[in-house]
Amino acid sequence: MMVDARGLGCPMPVVMTQQALKASPAELTVLVDNKTAVENVTRFSESQGYKVSVKPGDEDDFVLQLSK
Repeated sequence: MMVDARGLGCPMPVVMTQQALKASPAELTVLVDNKTAVENVTRFSESQGYKVSVKPGDEDDFVLQLSK
């Protein structure tokens, strides 16, 4: 499952992640393009019991891999 929140300002990346996590996936990939979104999505996801790893993506993008 993947959420592409590139180009969106906060709080939309968190809202989109929250909606995707309602299905309780074991893993979720979230694409964002700014550090604020990385920090906010990470904070929210960890509060929901997910471990988060962040990798640089293409250009200025970031790939967040969430897992239970």
